[in-house]
Amino acid sequence: MREQAAADGNSAPVAPPQALVERLKDYGQEDVFSLWDELSSDERDLLIKEIESLDLPRIDRIIRCSLRSQGLPVAAIEPVPETMVSTAEGRTVEERERWWKMGLKAIREGKLAVLLLSGGQGTRLGSSDPKGCYNIGLPSGKSLFQLQAERIFCVQRLAAQAANDSSGSVVPIHWYIMTSPFTDEATRRFVESHKYFGLDADQVTFFQQGTIPCISKDRRFIMETPYRVAKAPDGNGGIYTALKSSKLLEDMAVRGIKYLDCYGVDNALVRVADPTFLGYFIDRGVAAAAKVVRKAYPQEKVGVFVRRGKGGPLAVVEYSELDPSLASSINQETGRLRFCWSNVCLHMFTLDFLNQVANGLEKDSIYHLAEKKIPCTNGYTTGLKLEQFIFDAFTYAPSTALYEVVREEEFAPVKNSNGANFDTPDSAKLLVLRLHTRWVFAAGGFITHSVPLYATGVEVSPLCSYMGENLEPICRGRTFHAPCEITF
Repeated sequence: MREQAAADGNSAPVAPPQALVERLKDYGQEDVFSLWDELSSDERDLLIKEIESLDLPRIDRIIRCSLRSQGLPVAAIEPVPETMVSTAEGRTVEERERWWKMGLKAIREGKLAVLLLSGGQGTRLGSSDPKGCYNIGLPSGKSLFQLQAERIFCVQRLAAQAANDSSGSVVPIHWYIMTSPFTDEATRRFVESHKYFGLDADQVTFFQQGTIPCISKDRRFIMETPYRVAKAPDGNGGIYTALKSSKLLEDMAVRGIKYLDCYGVDNALVRVADPTFLGYFIDRGVAAAAKVVRKAYPQEKVGVFVRRGKGGPLAVVEYSELDPSLASSINQETGRLRFCWSNVCLHMFTLDFLNQVANGLEKDSIYHLAEKKIPCTNGYTTGLKLEQFIFDAFTYAPSTALYEVVREEEFAPVKNSNGANFDTPDSAKLLVLRLHTRWVFAAGGFITHSVPLYATGVEVSPLCSYMGENLEPICRGRTFHAPCEITF
């Protein structure tokens, strides 16, 4: 024992608070005090505060419900019929223009906010910083955060320009950024040090997702240290509980927000606050919608939208959960994969629906279980992390719509370090440069290059153009040498 807790050296050591021990026994977690006698007085205080901070009834309910759900029969899945999807080839120019104008009008009226899922660190990218801080190597050197903020700025300007009045006043799009305890401080510091990338400070709100203890297979808390419970973020689906606990749903209502555009940070081509998608969403009158891309090949590591049971609700099945025979099955009428609509974490919700989900998900308390290596007092142990996913909400939606986008225009994931086979900073950079190169050619510009053009290209600043519009005055008749950034 490192410290004799009693004042008299001959006295028995101080025992942990009996009331707390009894409380832990009620939930089968009294083992957290197993190393109590080896702790210093300061460490004991830390452990007591740690346990007192846990909502034990809630955590116990989550653990029991989640473990009980494992192995239960799941409704058979059905492919999503193409009639439920607004396909890229099925939309007319007139429809897209009408949705664009509807979306800009709603933005101008202050009805849209964007909600960024940014709780992950860039560990797989070889960085300890939040993913949004990552520079994928574009000519501008901009981070993912900056690219997204500047797209918000551009949409604000487009909405103002589309107004019929002469004021052209800009209505800010509020940017809610969900961090985790592991990324919060670094994210705030990065965004603030870059002066919010041109946005107003009061249109950006940071909030944290929750954490939940990691458990062993016999439901016991894993101890990271003798005085600290091992915890992990509760998944990007923790957004619903976090919005509720932080009172941000009320904040959105006060601001007059009706629609939330939710997206993941690690997509270099994400169209933040997309007016066309918003207009489509409003036009359909649904509670939830998602952008999808066609699955590239059967084994692609993306979740797919399915229907649970015949005529049942939409849901997402992760690639690891989809039987290989189903993943490879072909629709004989279309010649395409039967399960082809990939989830790329680009979602739209009404505020009313988010309120319903924030209460419903917490009530059901079903979390996904992931077997992982967990840091513990003896190094690492195999245990379970519990998390929810943002797409869990779709099973609650009374009405849902899927909107297909072109992969090369809106999906450039940044998940693995350079040298991996897919979804690297280099692959995302090339997707951005190639798309923007096509924009420049379409606007009448020319490009010279000293390396093959397929391996390079030009970058168009989001401050110039959101999706290739308004580039003719900048590009027509001009020649740009790749790689470079085109800006004002």
